[in-house]
Amino acid sequence: DRSIEINLRIPALIPEDYLPDVHIRLIMYKRISSSTDDSDLTELQVEMIDRFGLLPKPLKLLFRLTQLKLKAEQYGIKKIDANVNSGRIEFKSQTPIDPMSLVQMIQNEPQTYKLGGADKLQFTHNCSEADERMDFISDMLDNFKLIEQKAA
Repeated sequence: DRSIEINLRIPALIPEDYLPDVHIRLIMYKRISSSTDDSDLTELQVEMIDRFGLLPKPLKLLFRLTQLKLKAEQYGIKKIDANVNSGRIEFKSQTPIDPMSLVQMIQNEPQTYKLGGADKLQFTHNCSEADERMDFISDMLDNFKLIEQKAA
């Protein structure tokens, strides 16, 4: 299920002045959203630079946001919502994240993290810039530990 919703309140899009043709722009959106890993995204970025020129900032943000979605997929995350100073992560009912890693994060940084119910992790930060916000969330995801899969 690739229905991860991420809202970081940033301008992540393909600007019309970069790619004026609506049809091609829609095709590129579809290709970006259909990417399955970082190498797909890298190839697509190279192709877009070759065809249309250097990537504008909003398009770079779109690629980073897509990378963040791919990373969040492996952790069973349903939604990430963040503004300039706070946010929350909502987990699917079945998440492979080790609950003890969340508890440890909260205990280590209680001023930053707290539970917002059985399936939500709330966080505070001071990231007014889009890149900072994405880095913060990416680093937070990197701190999650997955439950070890036991061999049957």
